[in-house]
Amino acid sequence: MALKVGDNAPDFTLWSSDKKQVSLADYKGKNVVILFFPMAFTGVCTTELCAVRDAIADYNHLKSDVVAISVDSVFTLGKFKEEHGYNFPLLSDFNKTTSTAYGSLYETFVMDMQGVSRRSAFVVDANSVVRYAEVLESAGDVPNFAAVKETLASLN
Repeated sequence: MALKVGDNAPDFTLWSSDKKQVSLADYKGKNVVILFFPMAFTGVCTTELCAVRDAIADYNHLKSDVVAISVDSVFTLGKFKEEHGYNFPLLSDFNKTTSTAYGSLYETFVMDMQGVSRRSAFVVDANSVVRYAEVLESAGDVPNFAAVKETLASLN
């Protein structure tokens, strides 16, 4: 079941593409945008994350950090980050626990792949409360980043 606005964001500890553990608790006292994306090196995911990379100054100006999560391995995410110069952490939910906790997991994705992160965007405030939640049905769609930024602006 997907998280809703007003829910407490489930904590997580995941390995980053930099081979460091990152927890939601690390962002306590800050606003954070949590993006779930299906798979590294695919067209829409690359376009989405490059758009966030190119707009990172907007998120910084809105006093927000960004993390992006997929079920890819840390090694795949490391190569993806290096190739595209992403300027925010890419986190591996290889065991699918965080995607499940956020209601952001496809049971069946393309080509009968099981357990792939569903494209989603969440804004979590400084107190770990969900202030924006968007879980997309179609992996071909991208989150409404204007609404994400409006939510962040309302928190400042």
